[in-house]
Amino acid sequence: MTEEGENNRYDLHSRRRQFLGIDKDQALKGLFGGNAIVSIVVLALITFFLFKEGAAFFGQYRENIDLYRRSGIEYVDIMKEQSESYSELNRYLNSIRSEHATMLREEGLSFADARAKLSGYEDFIYAIEDLGYPVSEYVLEMSEVAVGARDMYEDAANYREHRENLLELGRDEEAAEVEVLDVDLSLFVDMIKEGEADFLALNDALEAGLRERIADLPTIGVESLDAKMQRFGELALMFIVEMERTEQLLSDWTSEKRVGMFTALASFVFGEDWVTNSSIQDWYGIMPLFTGSLLVASIAMVFAVPLGVGAAIYVNQFANQKEQTLIKPYIEFISAIPSVVIGFFGIAVFGQFVREVSGWAILSGFDFFPISERLTAFTAGCLLALMAIPTIFTLAEDAINNVPKSFKEASLAMGATRLQTTLRIIVPTSLSGIISAILLGFGRVIGETMVVLLCAGNRIEIPDFTNGIGTFFEPVHTMTGIIAQELGEVVNGSIHYRALFMVGMVLFVISLFINYMAQKIVLKYQVSRG
Repeated sequence: MTEEGENNRYDLHSRRRQFLGIDKDQALKGLFGGNAIVSIVVLALITFFLFKEGAAFFGQYRENIDLYRRSGIEYVDIMKEQSESYSELNRYLNSIRSEHATMLREEGLSFADARAKLSGYEDFIYAIEDLGYPVSEYVLEMSEVAVGARDMYEDAANYREHRENLLELGRDEEAAEVEVLDVDLSLFVDMIKEGEADFLALNDALEAGLRERIADLPTIGVESLDAKMQRFGELALMFIVEMERTEQLLSDWTSEKRVGMFTALASFVFGEDWVTNSSIQDWYGIMPLFTGSLLVASIAMVFAVPLGVGAAIYVNQFANQKEQTLIKPYIEFISAIPSVVIGFFGIAVFGQFVREVSGWAILSGFDFFPISERLTAFTAGCLLALMAIPTIFTLAEDAINNVPKSFKEASLAMGATRLQTTLRIIVPTSLSGIISAILLGFGRVIGETMVVLLCAGNRIEIPDFTNGIGTFFEPVHTMTGIIAQELGEVVNGSIHYRALFMVGMVLFVISLFINYMAQKIVLKYQVSRG
């Protein structure tokens, strides 16, 4: 073969290798770029789906609250709130009797003797209970009228929609057979409002009877119980003042005031009640779920951050090879345990253990011990900490590993100890990565479902933060738990269905906010270092 032919052959192979090389590079770029595009598309679809399913919630909720007002249920609920306050007053009085009965039983008195001592003021308790019956019966009667009006209105609306659907399908004969009644809610509201004078008269009788009886409170003969009886008198006077406020609210109430979209938004964001499948009125306030999630996550991070970061620092900077071989696999193995198994462990073992420990004599000085519940925010928080530790440990250890060895060698060469080098050089240098690890651990905790559903107690109310540390040992419900618990039972497209998607949107926004703050913190730290 001639020299010219050899050169042409070489050029052909060169161009082929170059061509194939470009193809491989493009293929790799396309592979990784395609993965990124798929991730973006999936995220966009999730976002679109959440907003699509949840967007109609506020419109439905506004109509629901507006009907609640126009049917008069809101008016009756003002009276009902007073009746429930009086029931609370009765429960406080009965708790005094229960405490006295316990004391007499512990003293060894016979049933007859204990009964004789209690009978000295039982007539007073029964008289207080009887005073509230007329008001509670009146409220129950008016509630039935208002709820009945609301149900009739909804039934008429459903029949009207059914008839319109038949007409759209061309089934005119069937549509003509559907009878729809026009329900005028104002007639029912006027009926309820006309009875306001009767309610005020019952209130006057209740106030007069209550004042008469608290003017002569019975004496039990036990200092602590007599103090509580005096406190009952103070609470009764406070209730009388509350009655005046109730009467003013009834006077000012009107069904003509329409409910705006802002009212529905505020009721969801700041609402303290999450009540579903109620025969009277459903409420979708996210505040008890949000505070429950925040409380559980806070407890988890209190334990997970020092343990996870501390373990990462120790394993990377101080542990020998044998310790590293032992510690790292065991910590990382925790992430392989299914969350449902950890939840079962919390129910069967850990929750019971915490409750038994709270009864130890050494802890008797704490007012909130012993605890009666085994499934609490503390139980769920500790188990979530166990699940977050591997995430924080692994990422924090990687961040520490990425610190150039020259930094450590220079510090040791200057005479610093290993501890000084770790605390003043290694940790500050890797701080951005450690913060990222903590935030990802928090995201793992806030998004966990099964453990909180099984171990948090699922009580839908805002924790009483006035109890201090005792708040940690209260049952709570969380945003993820409520979605898992209720989504499978709701009607597709209903207000309850869309409310759960709104809770999911809140979780989505929280996740975005956490990631945004992580980026801001890391960027700020990098700028300050630069």
